[in-house]
Amino acid sequence: MSQPPVVLGLDFGGTKIAMMVCEPNGERLAASTVASGGELGARASFERGIKAAHGLLADAAGGRDLAAVGVSTFGIPSDDRVELAPAISGWDKLPFGAELRAAFPGAQVVMATDAKAAAHAEVRWGALADCDPAIYLNLGTGLSAAIVAGGQVLGGRNGAAGEIGYNLRSMTDVGVSLAARTMLEDMISGRALARRAASQLAQGQPVEAGEVFEASRDDTDLDRLVTDFVTELAFHVVNLAICVNPVRIAVGGGMVRSWDRLRPGLQHALSAGVPFPPELVAARFPFDAPLIGAVALAMDAAQIGAAAQPGADGDPVSFPPLPLREGLPS
Repeated sequence: MSQPPVVLGLDFGGTKIAMMVCEPNGERLAASTVASGGELGARASFERGIKAAHGLLADAAGGRDLAAVGVSTFGIPSDDRVELAPAISGWDKLPFGAELRAAFPGAQVVMATDAKAAAHAEVRWGALADCDPAIYLNLGTGLSAAIVAGGQVLGGRNGAAGEIGYNLRSMTDVGVSLAARTMLEDMISGRALARRAASQLAQGQPVEAGEVFEASRDDTDLDRLVTDFVTELAFHVVNLAICVNPVRIAVGGGMVRSWDRLRPGLQHALSAGVPFPPELVAARFPFDAPLIGAVALAMDAAQIGAAAQPGADGDPVSFPPLPLREGLPS
């Protein structure tokens, strides 16, 4: 008897590319992570991810068909481009969906932004299950959010709902074009914090956000920088919470490793500033929710088949929930 086809989850990040091969029911067969190689440009980074995924498929499921591929990425993916994707130069010009289908011929391909894929995972299996409405806040290399309403992740007219990294930072930004102002993500994100602190750490050498949080415990100037960082982030999270009135906010991404430094400021701001403060929690899958969400999308696509794919007009697809299976989330 032939074995059933497998599914693949693939998460393209600004600093790493993660992938997981699973049975159609979500049982994990193998997973791997490679550096994105973003400094080499979009084409090299994309091809690195595809090559690594093919290698993982060959090792974990050699000879078995591939039913579906779920893909998450920074930016808003479509067949011919990825919009709002500044993390890697040229990523916005990749014909993303078309290239993915060419790389995995015969498989269903479903795409989502990283934050929306992460929210999908947290709604199905994690901290946002049975929370309606809810917010997933992604604090990683970049900054974004996903809004959950009616059990579904809100896409928005252009797929850009929750892209708070583009928020105005002050009244002086009103009426100023995006190209002529500093957007929020340029100051409030893991990449931004590391850049702002680099001159004070390791004699100007590149650092990571986690190093900044850790060093701030014993450095007055860095402590002030981190406090200001959390305060500005909290300003926008409070306004988002007032708008959505969520049951819960789940926070994921690499900066959750410094949750003890982030949580108090965010919690205080929400308690003081929101008429009906939501619960604030760390995500169940703080570091790999986009990948797990990509697997969930692949599982749905494999189950529903061709009917699950968006039409030529790019309308979003809503998938029914599947039960949690042992072996996927850990």
